[in-house]
Amino acid sequence: MRAAQLRARSARFPGCCVLNFFYPDSNMSQQKSSFGQSDIVRLSDEDAAVELLERAVTGLWEVVNDLTRFRRTTRQNYRVTIFGSARIKPGTTAYDGVKQLAAELTRMGCDIISGGGPGLMQAANEGAHSVEKATHRSVGIRVELPFEQDVNPFVGQMYEHGTFFSRLRHFMIASDAFVVVPGGIGTLLELSLAWQLLQVRKLYNTPLIVVGKMWAELVEWGRRSMLHKGNELASEIDFSIPHCVNTIDQCVALIRENRAAWLAAQATK
Repeated sequence: MRAAQLRARSARFPGCCVLNFFYPDSNMSQQKSSFGQSDIVRLSDEDAAVELLERAVTGLWEVVNDLTRFRRTTRQNYRVTIFGSARIKPGTTAYDGVKQLAAELTRMGCDIISGGGPGLMQAANEGAHSVEKATHRSVGIRVELPFEQDVNPFVGQMYEHGTFFSRLRHFMIASDAFVVVPGGIGTLLELSLAWQLLQVRKLYNTPLIVVGKMWAELVEWGRRSMLHKGNELASEIDFSIPHCVNTIDQCVALIRENRAAWLAAQATK
């Protein structure tokens, strides 16, 4: 009745706008069952919840990726990461060779980064640690594992990760050169990631040096298997990315050359 009277009054006075506060249309009268925020996603709606979670995680990684782009304007020490086996014991030829290599690089002015564990990682840190007043330049980036491994006693600066993913990311953004010495599946993973990032130019001017027969054979296997004419799986230039060497002196010479160019670039910033 009241609504009819209001409509009649509106008809008699065409310039008058009657606001229908109290008598909404039937579709507006259907009250929502939820209160507060209008765009909530209930956990009972699994598809919507998963979509929201995936979008949020992707957004977080974008933030992380942006933050990792920050760099100091200038930096004092060139950083060499040495990847290698956790299983090689002190006193072996490989252990002593890596220890000697790390010591020579530290005397040159490099920081040495390893996985912070035993084996050839320890050899790298021990070599850096052996140089007087260079303890802080012996760095370990380790991952928590249920079956291994304690931080080796020659690490002067330690970083710890809960996942291999974040640890690998840390290696990639922290390093000015990579040296790959004998190792197993974990070392192969580290080598492959560095190689791939250099291939797609996400890393520039970062030497990837592989030491020893096993890695030279891996590179040659890749060349034979991936470069069949008419069915190429890679480019010839991809196999020029790893520098295959057999001696410590060859490795040191490559790093010395790249470090000189790096220092010159630092001076112009």
